[in-house]
Amino acid sequence: MDNFPISGRRPDRDFIIAHARIKRAAAVANAEAAGWTASWPMPSHRADAIINGHYLAEFVVDRFQAGAGTSHNMNSNEVIANLANVALVARKATPSRAPKRSCQHGAKHQRHHSTAIRLAALAKLPRLMQAVEAMAAEFETLGQRRRILSKAAAPFAGCRAHHPRREFAAYAFTLRRCNAQLGARAHCCATSASALGGRTGLNTAPGYVERAAAVLARSPVSRSSGGDLSAQMQSMGDLQQLSNAIRALALEVARIANDMRLLASGPRTGFAEITLPRAARLVDHAGQGESGDVRDAQPGVLQVLGQDTAIALMVQAGQLELNVMMPALGSALFDAMDWLTHALDATTRKGVHGLTVDRARCRELLHTSVGLATLLNTAIGYSAAAEVAKESARSGRPVRDIVAEKD
Repeated sequence: MDNFPISGRRPDRDFIIAHARIKRAAAVANAEAAGWTASWPMPSHRADAIINGHYLAEFVVDRFQAGAGTSHNMNSNEVIANLANVALVARKATPSRAPKRSCQHGAKHQRHHSTAIRLAALAKLPRLMQAVEAMAAEFETLGQRRRILSKAAAPFAGCRAHHPRREFAAYAFTLRRCNAQLGARAHCCATSASALGGRTGLNTAPGYVERAAAVLARSPVSRSSGGDLSAQMQSMGDLQQLSNAIRALALEVARIANDMRLLASGPRTGFAEITLPRAARLVDHAGQGESGDVRDAQPGVLQVLGQDTAIALMVQAGQLELNVMMPALGSALFDAMDWLTHALDATTRKGVHGLTVDRARCRELLHTSVGLATLLNTAIGYSAAAEVAKESARSGRPVRDIVAEKD
């Protein structure tokens, strides 16, 4: 702990669990090779407890540490081995070093770390995608509501103000497109036997790599890979691709939040076309009053963009089969995914669910818009329509009144 007093932050929860899954696979493979009986309190049973969310407070090493993740690897070994020895003492057996050897023998800590990052990212991804889908579903519901104006306004259906539902439907489509990109990038995050001792089998028991890989493959978040195993150690490019998709989503969410703020601006000097839920209007009550403020997504989005830049710099910092930036890279990726997930959840609950369209205000903006003159181009010609627009801008009279007067 004294070696890396940098961030003051403990390891990410999903990363701890992912690392425990790898330790469990190594312990099972070594136990089978050693011929230990099922009644022996194998470290794999202790790793299961960690996977189920127990003893997470025992992982105390700072998340920013040496590049190969040696410190966290030893932290995992000590926790799992000590838990196994406690079980031995409870059975009145003599504690030994065997539990620790079963977790570590034949395993390379840098391979453990890189694969644990991928497994943790795959564990977080469904939560992020669910948050995206929840927001998309809310916008889809808004987009399916009936048109906001009466049939008398049908000739002006080309105006954006007439159909806010088109905006909402477009938001839903864009968010789901981002989700599809996230899903596609998930398949690039490969895990394989390289994480559990490499393809050579050096310093491992016969069949260790195959056994360990088979155990890990049964993990609910594991994905197999048929690619070059050395390339998976050299390159963090798959994580960069995932980060790129997260950045693209963050940019779209920021754009939508900007639109929502503009549409809700007012009530006197802004658009005021939509009314936000009361929860959103009170987010910044002291500074913004009751006019509405949609900023839940913004801080998280800006952080995500910064983390993506950091990830890009750390991906290129690898040398041969070791990237010394792995712990910091993993932390940046985990933070980006968690922050964006939380921002989406909060914005959907506070800023989208319960949103209403101010029909009277939209009707007012529609009928006073000078831009309506463009709809007359095909009826009276461009020059005449331009004259109508100029007169409306000069006099402040609505386009429809000017046209009715000329008729």
